[in-house]
Amino acid sequence: MTLSLDFFRSSIGKKIIMAITGFIWFGFVILHMVGNLQVFQGPEKLNTYAKFLKDLGPLLWVARIGLIVAFFGHVCTAILLKIENSKARPVSYAKGSTIQASVASRTMAYSGLLLLTFLVYHLAHFTLGITNPEHYTYEYILKNGDVVHDVYAMVILGFQDPIISATYIIFMVFLALHFSHALGSMLQTLGILAPKHNPAIQKASTGLGLIIFLGNCSMPISILLGYVR
Repeated sequence: MTLSLDFFRSSIGKKIIMAITGFIWFGFVILHMVGNLQVFQGPEKLNTYAKFLKDLGPLLWVARIGLIVAFFGHVCTAILLKIENSKARPVSYAKGSTIQASVASRTMAYSGLLLLTFLVYHLAHFTLGITNPEHYTYEYILKNGDVVHDVYAMVILGFQDPIISATYIIFMVFLALHFSHALGSMLQTLGILAPKHNPAIQKASTGLGLIIFLGNCSMPISILLGYVR
């Protein structure tokens, strides 16, 4: 027990926690995006998908709680590592060695905190119906006769607001930046790939970050332009 606690209190233990929780959220973001892209297939498809998730019942809440624990575990561990690094080097270098560091790697802490803000807003908007309750009152009748919450209408009405769409797009920039560096860092921490593979992994990570950005931004942009209504 003491050995386990010592491991997780160590820097490498914290980095492993960050890697594992990061993988959990990386997978969720991809699946979440793929599910939401069904908005392009119309209200029947998206609302059927939303009903499928709701019908999971307790399993859905287990997944939600697991994601919340993983997210706060990731954020808290990142803060602890940042504090440890600051204590280990209380005096800044005379000259910053950021020539080889990407924008994504230099802004990981800031993008992470911004994404925490986005998560709270996203839940308040689309999950809890707090920020725009008028978008949360519509119902839809599926082809099988089931009456469900009209998620499709909620998404359309939400993203028809230029301020909401602009807010989401800005946050997607930080999400893409965070993920474009995170995947490579996670694989390195877990020792899954040899250092010689780092350039290829970084390119793949950047590519996935771009896919996440384009996929998520395609929805508010298409709705704002009237292609999806």
